[in-house]
Amino acid sequence: MRRKGEIIIIEDDEDDRLFIKDIFESLDYPNKIKFIEDPMDAIPYLSNPAVMPFIIISDINMPKINGFELREKILCISEISSKCVPYIFLSTSKNPENVRKAYSANVQGYFKKEENFPAYKTMIKNIMEYWLTSLTPASQI
Repeated sequence: MRRKGEIIIIEDDEDDRLFIKDIFESLDYPNKIKFIEDPMDAIPYLSNPAVMPFIIISDINMPKINGFELREKILCISEISSKCVPYIFLSTSKNPENVRKAYSANVQGYFKKEENFPAYKTMIKNIMEYWLTSLTPASQI
């Protein structure tokens, strides 16, 4: 994990992307925000050796490949999984089965998307602050 690396957000819904963009702009972290709209584009992007993300935040319900399937593919690609990037799911669902399935896929967090700006901003800030202080095998790089 690189604390100054990109924040990768895999989200197909334009309204959700704009909402998250506004939240990150208001939090003013120095990290570049990289939105990936099509989940099929995530693997080639993350496989690039020059890409060293700080965190990956992914939706679950997406076309072509859902967040669970994408996470499984990422875990099977050593060029990506060896980067030790925290992987967080954001979803509109609090379905216990989805939460169980997410943690079975070795995610580091599952959060419900908030509908109001202050609550969503607080949630994102808490996620970011946790990972800014957490050590991972790649945090010293």
